[in-house]
Amino acid sequence: MLPTSLHGLPLLAVGAATARRAREAGFESVLSADGDAAALAALAARSLGPGARLLLAVGAGQGAALVAALRAGGFRVHRRTAYAARPVAEFPREAQAALRAGALRAALFLSAETARAFARLLPVPLLPHLAGVDALAIGEPAAAALRPLPWRRVRVSASPTLDGILALL
Repeated sequence: MLPTSLHGLPLLAVGAATARRAREAGFESVLSADGDAAALAALAARSLGPGARLLLAVGAGQGAALVAALRAGGFRVHRRTAYAARPVAEFPREAQAALRAGALRAALFLSAETARAFARLLPVPLLPHLAGVDALAIGEPAAAALRPLPWRRVRVSASPTLDGILALL
């Protein structure tokens, strides 16, 4: 939870879901880029005046390049960690069973980090079971991590949003 002392600052969100949660948490000025970090930086440049203070809520270890770009654009950025993603140590048994049973037609990857973890943790005996599955990536970095695997095909969302990736189904 972010301190209420920051609620008066404009809060920049990459997507609509984060923007909605920020409004529910009491933030008064929430801007949603409905895209990726580049779209968010462009939104800040269009919507906020030079020297504006803004809050950038990020995941642990994320957002450094965006903060640097915003600061280079003259913004005073308050970066706060709002969540932490914790990778699993092993490929989930439920996912292994679904692949073995041929129960999957598509696998959604909402981040490059998730795609890299999948590729790293996938047990080698399951590789042939990917041949009947489409990998659906939210963006090119995720797709790049998935292409070395033997998927039926790798498809990339037209926009880096949940709606964009769901449109691939």
